[in-house]
Amino acid sequence: MGYPEGPLRNRSVYEPDKYAVITPEGRVFNVIPGIHDCQLSILCSPKMGAQAVHIAGDVLPDGHTTLPYAKEEGVESFIFVIDGDGTLEVTVGDTVETLASGGYIYAPPGEGIGFKNANGKPLRIYLYKQRYVPHPDPAKKPWTVSGNVNAIEEQDYAEMANVHVRDLLPVDEAFDMNMHTLAFDPGGCHPFVETHVQEHGAYIYEGQGNYLLDETWLNVEKEDFIWFAPFTKQACYGTGLGRMTYIYSKDCHRDEKI
Repeated sequence: MGYPEGPLRNRSVYEPDKYAVITPEGRVFNVIPGIHDCQLSILCSPKMGAQAVHIAGDVLPDGHTTLPYAKEEGVESFIFVIDGDGTLEVTVGDTVETLASGGYIYAPPGEGIGFKNANGKPLRIYLYKQRYVPHPDPAKKPWTVSGNVNAIEEQDYAEMANVHVRDLLPVDEAFDMNMHTLAFDPGGCHPFVETHVQEHGAYIYEGQGNYLLDETWLNVEKEDFIWFAPFTKQACYGTGLGRMTYIYSKDCHRDEKI
């Protein structure tokens, strides 16, 4: 890493119980038991006030797991290959998939995710885990899902032709969460300022935008991670010369406890 070039800077912002923007320049690598030869940063956790853990970083040529990530009773998990020339061999229970850029797999509660670099070329990944909230009907249980975002047809978001959404998981009550990608063409925006019970975590992997978080508009860009607490006001405009795209988590299909 060496000496810094110019004054020290960090665009990260954290407003407890409201939101956080975690930018690349302030990240450190975290040792995660069972994951080796990877450079991963924990971006969000319950210590922040979130209900989930979000991690992102690089899988080096010999990167692999010796223990499945998030293999814990009642914990569901998800992995997404952000980009890179590498391929990732991923194991969830009896399912083995080879994922290239844009590939993903969801692991049901208790299964965990094992992986290894399959071709010795570096790649970047996004990892997620949270505690599963069972459906009131015990017969409704989630299952392993895999795919690639590039094979999913984009849909217009809220009847707007310059904002595009993709659902990565089935829209089914057995799942208490979903992963989506949302893409804004330059000038595209949310149809209104949202305030809702769902918590989001969003990893921007393309472009830049201007995001409203609570009462503040912030410039965000590729490699930034955003955490949105429930009921935090939020909206985005895509800015720059190309589209802005991020993958984001959403809790869904459950009532609130009382």
